[in-house]
Amino acid sequence: MQLLEALYIVFSGTVIASGLVMAGMAVQAYAETRRQSMVYLSIGFTLIVAAATATTISAFVNDFQNPRTLLTVNYFVTTLGFTAVIMSLYAD
Repeated sequence: MQLLEALYIVFSGTVIASGLVMAGMAVQAYAETRRQSMVYLSIGFTLIVAAATATTISAFVNDFQNPRTLLTVNYFVTTLGFTAVIMSLYAD
């Protein structure tokens, strides 16, 4: 494995772990407060984590072929996630 691939895995893992922590915190906050904004926030972070996870796995499975398609799907799902995060600011 090349250094760049190892760094990609490390950084992807960091994004995935931190996103899951934030999604979990939003779920916990929803359980305590029942605020609709926390639902949007947890959905947003979950979508961002899903995009990062799927992109990392797909990149290695497909040997980094078709990067345009891979990145387009990644950015689409990530955009949906950030849209949900933005919606959480205006909910309730």
